[in-house]
Amino acid sequence: MEVSQPQVYFTALAVGLLGGVHCLTMCGGLVATLTLGLTPEIRRDPWRMLPYQLTYNLARISGYAVAGALFGGLGAALIELEALPAMQHLLQGLAGLTMVLLGLYLAGWSAALAAVERLGAPLWRRLDPIARRFLPVRRLGQAAVIGFLWAWLPCGLVYSVLIMAMSSADPLAGALIMLTFGLGTLPNLLGLALLAGAVARLAERPWIRRLAGLLVIGFGLAMVV
Repeated sequence: MEVSQPQVYFTALAVGLLGGVHCLTMCGGLVATLTLGLTPEIRRDPWRMLPYQLTYNLARISGYAVAGALFGGLGAALIELEALPAMQHLLQGLAGLTMVLLGLYLAGWSAALAAVERLGAPLWRRLDPIARRFLPVRRLGQAAVIGFLWAWLPCGLVYSVLIMAMSSADPLAGALIMLTFGLGTLPNLLGLALLAGAVARLAERPWIRRLAGLLVIGFGLAMVV
């Protein structure tokens, strides 16, 4: 099914990059906890802290890609199970409607997608105790495990893009969609850790949020049509 077109990847990137307000709300405390858990010698030296922050975030993005591949495979299985063109249109329409809701969410005009985050709470309750075993972080291997588990934190933005990944009906395309989204989140979260939020604050500006929301709504409507 031809849904993993360039505009879908652009939308995933824009959602990650311009969803900074939500990222700060959901992950700001986690970023602070991970950063403060490092030894004072590392925290005081940005160059020594950078490998840990990169490891956290690259492992997190890898987790997104794995989830995208799983959902892309699920979309493919649904289409094969039904063996009907109607299922292709249903998944594509679902992805389009999700984009519209996501655009409204990014622009600050609707909080409907916040309810989606509750769906992942049971999974996170199982993963959270595992993550705590690796705290405080003293080695890059620990940072990699924490980062990968971080990808499964309940998040409406992540779940919305996963719907797009499922609509691709292709594990590789689903992984690439989530990888693109993850790369879009990198400047905000890495900037929050290394630059005291200077980069992340750019995404808080209302006109940027509204512009991002309108772009995503436009892509969603085009897909529905």
